[in-house]
Amino acid sequence: MDISFRRLSAFETTPLIHFLTSDDWPFHAVREVDPETAGRWITEGRFEGEGNRSFWVVDGGVAVGLVRLMDLGDATPLFDLRLRAADRGRGIGSAVVAWLTRYLFEEFPDVRRIEGTTRQDNRPMRRVFLRCGYAKEAHYRDAWPSPDGEVHDAVGYAVLRRDWLSGEVTAPQWNDELLE
Repeated sequence: MDISFRRLSAFETTPLIHFLTSDDWPFHAVREVDPETAGRWITEGRFEGEGNRSFWVVDGGVAVGLVRLMDLGDATPLFDLRLRAADRGRGIGSAVVAWLTRYLFEEFPDVRRIEGTTRQDNRPMRRVFLRCGYAKEAHYRDAWPSPDGEVHDAVGYAVLRRDWLSGEVTAPQWNDELLE
């Protein structure tokens, strides 16, 4: 693996539409993206615009994925990761999340934490979060409807700047309910 990252250019509309429409995204709200939807997302500034930056994930000179960073003006940005089906399961997800974590904490000094959410059944992404020092912070029951009508649980993870700096993961304080 020879993973690198290249900022998405405003002139890459055609390659971006091709990337989004040429694969299946089973753990995204829109599993199969059509060209019209992709074009609308680009026009709306979903990938590049106020508070958003996107990067191609490149392996050996070929774009194998796309990572979108969102809410960059906030102390808690989010991200979205898409890897081509043929390139999943190769460790690229962990390389991307490690890179984006470092990038966000180094480039944005006001960022205190980085969040990501995935479906409960997306076991590979959940392993990536844990490998990269993110702690499970939330479990949202019946929160992620899929196009087939099934509703899945969603799971939220985050990494704190202080944990990233220390290399230690602090767990949330789960048992803090005041029962009377």
